[in-house]
Amino acid sequence: MIQDLTRRELLAGAGALLARPVLSRAATAPTGRVTVAKCKTYGPELVPTLGKMFDELGGLGRLVKGKTVALKVNFIGVRWQRLDGAKMEDTFWSHPRMIGATVHFLGLAGARRIRVLEGSWSSAEPLEELMLSQNWRPQDILNAAPNVEFENTNYLGTGKKYSRFMVPGGGLIYPGYDLNHSYEDCDVFISLAKLKEHAAAGFTMSMKNVYGATPPTIYGTGAGVDEPSIRPHGSRGLFHSAFRLPSKSAPQQKDMTLPTEPGYRLPRIVAEICAARPVHLAIIEGIHAATGAETNYGGSRPQAAVQPGVLIAGTNCVATDAVGLSAIGYNPMADRGTAPFATADNTLHLAEDLGVGVRDLSRNEIVGTPIKDVVFSYGAVRDRILAAQKKG
Repeated sequence: MIQDLTRRELLAGAGALLARPVLSRAATAPTGRVTVAKCKTYGPELVPTLGKMFDELGGLGRLVKGKTVALKVNFIGVRWQRLDGAKMEDTFWSHPRMIGATVHFLGLAGARRIRVLEGSWSSAEPLEELMLSQNWRPQDILNAAPNVEFENTNYLGTGKKYSRFMVPGGGLIYPGYDLNHSYEDCDVFISLAKLKEHAAAGFTMSMKNVYGATPPTIYGTGAGVDEPSIRPHGSRGLFHSAFRLPSKSAPQQKDMTLPTEPGYRLPRIVAEICAARPVHLAIIEGIHAATGAETNYGGSRPQAAVQPGVLIAGTNCVATDAVGLSAIGYNPMADRGTAPFATADNTLHLAEDLGVGVRDLSRNEIVGTPIKDVVFSYGAVRDRILAAQKKG
């Protein structure tokens, strides 16, 4: 069932275990309820399908009524790098109709305020401007419910200071993270992600989406040395390879002798961010998506725009992403050496050890359409692309 937590309850005790060594909390990690549905288009079927899914999770009212809700969407990558000529919302980005439908249901459920958040590629421009650049109508999202706001969380934005989120148990790489105020100034946090693979971490869904909450002013290639830069510059490359430190004002890496390969660092960083900034509701949109990676790699990877036709939502981000992995043909119990974790550790395993959630589907409650009826194998798509390249 959806947990009804206040911000005070959510953040209470976040640093209580910082002095202790990082121990596995897998045995006490919470399970979740996850709902699965077929949805082939962004047309008339989207709203009733999504509404039924929220009902199957116990209803949104228990979670959001009278609350401020932060909805983290996904606008990763350079906006003009199209894959197969498809629109960004049909491959790598959250679709505007999916955002609008989610906002609509949050409003119906009684949310007091809804903040749509994202830190788009190395930019301080308002999210409205980003949407307009893609010929979207941001007013449709703003009008989908009362009191809807946008905030670009790449920098300080409308806040006066960054909010600090400490990792329970002390963290794996960083003990804590400084984020835009909107991730603290909310009662409920929702991750709305796309059903995608990731070049370094193997997959990116509701958990990896939260990674995008980290501001480049602190964690970017052009971040300030002592204090955050005023404006965001560059990518979050230091998370991939530790080639530089975050701004000294933020919590620093615990041990500089740790491996610097992305397949080691990224899964741990994603897991600990989700431990520090918990997700109350995870939503994965796979009506249209992309295989191969999180954004366009310009032909260096076998990628394709695809139409899995599936929606997934759950009360626990680990459980929800585990279902998402299964829906694209992978085993969420797999570890490094098995696809999609050929060169990366399994983020779900690490998050389970941090007590974020449980990846074993048999221990979670899966409702709605059986997973076997929605499987769309991304690996099979990749194999077909590679076979065609050999023939060519």
